[in-house]
Amino acid sequence: MGENQPGREIYIVDDDPMVRDVLSEVFAQAGYRAISFVDGASFVTAARERVPACVILDIYMPGRSGLEILRDLDASNYPAPIFVASGRGDIPSAVEAIKNGAFDFIEKRLDADSLVKRVSDAITARSQRRQNHNGADTIPDSFPGSDLLTRREREVLALIVASATNREAATSLGISQRTVEIHRAHIMHKLGAKNSVDLARKVIRQERRA
Repeated sequence: MGENQPGREIYIVDDDPMVRDVLSEVFAQAGYRAISFVDGASFVTAARERVPACVILDIYMPGRSGLEILRDLDASNYPAPIFVASGRGDIPSAVEAIKNGAFDFIEKRLDADSLVKRVSDAITARSQRRQNHNGADTIPDSFPGSDLLTRREREVLALIVASATNREAATSLGISQRTVEIHRAHIMHKLGAKNSVDLARKVIRQERRA
């Protein structure tokens, strides 16, 4: 029941038919409905017309890479979490994917239970934060450098200002601790902060002036 609802749909974008079949079966057993795409163009078209619960995107697609597909879809502002997947455990690519709006980075070697849990946690966290207005309203709408931040970076910043640890922020957002660390580094660079205390001071000072 409800298997055709977007809230239970997982979009899988991978040119390898074996990967698509395995992931489709894994998520089907977990109660989700997997829809597969063999290329980025067809995925982007579908994703713009219908928002799924989550997306798993292969970073090494032929033709347009996963990073290019993220940019095509404006992933930083896409309503559903987009996991970029790789079988290589490539950290530089993971960092680049996060910079281009990926929700998180996963390795294809991850066991089925862990994969489903990562996706399920992300869907739940995104839904809860949407109900709570994303939590981004705990920081001012405008402060020096605010226009440089993505929606996800504002979410992370709100938690930093609230004194959350990387682990606590990761749990709240449904992402990995490593991804929080990447976002934190980007935020500090964009806002010219020396450390987390300096970062919070810049935002809080502006908030008190408002």
